[in-house]
Amino acid sequence: MKQNRELDSIDRRIVALLQEDATLSHADLAERVGASSASCWRRVKALETAGVLTRTVRLVDPVMVGRGVNVLCNIRMLSHAIEARESFERFVDGRPEVIECFSMSGDWDYLLRIVVADVADYNHFLMQTLLAHPSVAGGSSHFALSMTKYTTALPI
Repeated sequence: MKQNRELDSIDRRIVALLQEDATLSHADLAERVGASSASCWRRVKALETAGVLTRTVRLVDPVMVGRGVNVLCNIRMLSHAIEARESFERFVDGRPEVIECFSMSGDWDYLLRIVVADVADYNHFLMQTLLAHPSVAGGSSHFALSMTKYTTALPI
């Protein structure tokens, strides 16, 4: 597990701003946090090296690319043996429909967030792929009717 890194107020403002708009130049960032461009560049590099800042990506509107249906699927495993869990996690990692996967405590072993085009698309994935995996004992699907909040920004 990674060690928490203490962030000063400027680092926190940099991280918060970059979570909202990763395309900000070092000059724009410096102006917004009240530091020099060179200082911002050094701070961003230090935050990257420390692992605080990771990948830079562009977010895609799922509806615009035909993936507007969100399904939350609880999975129960047949076995909790390490080999079964590793096999399932490798399987999930290779499935583009599964955009989030959490190992869970409680009654269910995993929670998956799956994005698909429509119910028929999900039905095919569920019946032909997910439930067919040899490690899976069963699942419970929940369709999101709407998204009332979505953010990738962590509170800093």
